[in-house]
Amino acid sequence: MFVDSHCHLNYKGLVEQQAEVIDRARGAGVSTMLTISTREREWDEIVAIAEGHDDIWASIGIHPHEADTHPHVTTDMLVARAGHPRVVGIGETGLDYYYDHSDRAQQAVNFRAHIAASRATGLPLIVHTRDAEDDTAAIIADEMGKGAFPCLIHCFTASADFADKALAMGCYISISGIVTFKNAKELQETAARVPADRLLIETDAPFLAPVPHRGRTGEPAFVADTARFLAALRGVDVMTLAETTSANFFKLFGKAQT
Repeated sequence: MFVDSHCHLNYKGLVEQQAEVIDRARGAGVSTMLTISTREREWDEIVAIAEGHDDIWASIGIHPHEADTHPHVTTDMLVARAGHPRVVGIGETGLDYYYDHSDRAQQAVNFRAHIAASRATGLPLIVHTRDAEDDTAAIIADEMGKGAFPCLIHCFTASADFADKALAMGCYISISGIVTFKNAKELQETAARVPADRLLIETDAPFLAPVPHRGRTGEPAFVADTARFLAALRGVDVMTLAETTSANFFKLFGKAQT
């Protein structure tokens, strides 16, 4: 029924009870999960999780926080690892100027390497952006000029203007539990108007547990709560939203259908 398009099943808070977390997700109607890598040392364990479950898929990538510690990760390395049958996406990658854990120039180099891998493989680019809207949009636009690639802005929290730019470039937008927070009015307005055929949902578990679970460790089962809130926000029933966002996931992450 639901697809959690972005979670971290290997992270602390989930990995200790991974089997139970997966079972709870299935019990909540989550039929598919995409578990995301953020560092090279995670790649093997992320792929192993996906290998062990027909309803879980994996991504290969380096988070912008980790760009400084991964200057050796090249497009060729990403392409090679993305050839695994359970790997359906490239990332997460992007720019994060809020924490600045890595040099901004190195973040951009990392970002562009992932974009090249997405273009080479045809697998969707999974983009993290925080306090870096202008540079994120500029890099995506510049790289689109070199050749189109499928793109998803994950855990969308940016401005309405950035949403419009991303949509105009063909990107999809994924909404997390943040949309349920009382102070997320601008995000709620944007989420209400994202075209139905470009909308996905996610948890980013173990982070960002939605209302009514705020303060708890997030887990994929909670995507159902985000879906119910988002459906009400958009004036549709939750089954319609589930069907639409699931169809969008499999259209974007086409390898997950094979």
